[in-house]
Amino acid sequence: MTRLDEKLARIAADPSGAKDFIICDAKDSDMGFGLAHGGAMRDRDGRENGRLRSREMFLDQVRAIVEQDIVDLILLSVSNMERLVTRENLFDKSPIAVGIRANDTTDAWVLRNAAYRETPSMPFRTAEIGDCVSGRDGRRADIGLYSITFNNDADADRRSLEAFRDFRREAVAAGFPYFLEVFNPNLEQGLTPEGMPFYVNDCIIRSLAAVPQNARPRFLKVVYNGPRAMEELAGYDPNLIVGVLGGGSGTTYDCLKLLHDARKYGARIALFGRKINLAEDPLGMIRQMRLVADGEVSPAEAVKAYHAGLAGQGIVPFRPLEDDLRATDPVLM
Repeated sequence: MTRLDEKLARIAADPSGAKDFIICDAKDSDMGFGLAHGGAMRDRDGRENGRLRSREMFLDQVRAIVEQDIVDLILLSVSNMERLVTRENLFDKSPIAVGIRANDTTDAWVLRNAAYRETPSMPFRTAEIGDCVSGRDGRRADIGLYSITFNNDADADRRSLEAFRDFRREAVAAGFPYFLEVFNPNLEQGLTPEGMPFYVNDCIIRSLAAVPQNARPRFLKVVYNGPRAMEELAGYDPNLIVGVLGGGSGTTYDCLKLLHDARKYGARIALFGRKINLAEDPLGMIRQMRLVADGEVSPAEAVKAYHAGLAGQGIVPFRPLEDDLRATDPVLM
């Protein structure tokens, strides 16, 4: 069993009593951002130099995170999973679970100079489940991520749900577990900012109501829409484990405060991508995330420790400590 399996099992066995909190690194950004997904390269003074990180630089970060052995799941594209898992055998002796992004809806196509996100999300899937499950090559992916976005558009949402149904059929037939990511609407379709979080909650429960146990997601990945919406969703069904996604990079305090607040209001999982990948020191960020998740330090204390770590390595921070201790995400204020 992977460490993810062990923690999910303890949470499922004792939803109110288990102390486990799962940390996942979403390294599937090449499925949405194209060549720019790895982020900008920086000079020694911390300034961007106009170049982008290569695939090998990105994979080197994954290799370092596996060696660090703190996260419980690393999410990859199928091509990077094949490279690291089946060719390099990187995870053979690691308790870290391997996940793959199983679909790539159009609202996730965040490409330079593109306008795909200006229309309601449309379902699309590049990955084939057969390329992800265990086979003659040995271990491959342990779990897949399926993503869906509801837009209060009956036709668009119906197509998305039909594609989700087709995916579930294939996943069940292949014995391939998955977790479900639900984004906030990518367009304003008659929803107020105050009502949108509860619309999303209702969409999640409605879309799973007719799904039998053997086809249900192992857990959810959702946007943190504030305390009330998180408490409502996390408290609805103890068998439905809720996790939060990270969104944009933001300040270091944004990252650690989001993790802290999400856990406080019922989330059991944090699945962060850009907040780790685009940090000055991804390993240092993960280390502080673990300490905050375990309740050993406050978000502010963790930010200060993170900056002390940067100074010890001679890394120039993107922001002065005073600025990095500020929340910039409105949901955290």
